[in-house]
Amino acid sequence: MTYRRGIDGGPWDETDPGVPNEDLDSERSINFGALRLQVPQGVEVQVQADQASGRITQLTLRDGDSGMQLQPYASRKSGGMWPEVIDSLKSSINSSGGLVETAEGQFGTEVVAQIQAAGESGSLQPARFVGVDGPRWFLRAVFMGKGARDNQAAARLTEIMTSAIVVRGGSAMAPGAPLVMNLPANTNTDKAQPVNVPDLNPFTRGPEITETR
Repeated sequence: MTYRRGIDGGPWDETDPGVPNEDLDSERSINFGALRLQVPQGVEVQVQADQASGRITQLTLRDGDSGMQLQPYASRKSGGMWPEVIDSLKSSINSSGGLVETAEGQFGTEVVAQIQAAGESGSLQPARFVGVDGPRWFLRAVFMGKGARDNQAAARLTEIMTSAIVVRGGSAMAPGAPLVMNLPANTNTDKAQPVNVPDLNPFTRGPEITETR
């Protein structure tokens, strides 16, 4: 099967020929286990994780007024799950009172939506869902804020998505199951101060870590 990637070749599978070597710029590289990212200076990384296991439940990157959530999932050997996800997203957004349409973008078909804002009945906020199918995985990005409508505002976040390396692993997983992302090994969630590289800063309000690179 031919997998459609971005115009610069990514997101990448760890086995792809010519996959970028994240060690070339270790100061920009963050290894979350199933997902490795190159994060440019000035982009904020927000991580919500289970404090006991270190497993990440939500990964968000913010650049000014734009945000992007990233999550890799397991897929079938035959791939091609993103079209099914699109149908599920459209149904879910419509049933919850949102507005949704599809459009063609850099990574293929995208879901462009107005979704219910959390805790604000009747209030809609823009969101753009982007998916890329890879070998036995797919990567979903949700662009929020200004970047949901303005591609230029989302340019650096899109660059991060394009640089992503997905590490699927060989274990059997149900299609659609989230791939496990973990906090980098030297992250200490018990200290409310910067820790060693990468400089992830825990907040006192809970197991959320923010880094501005």
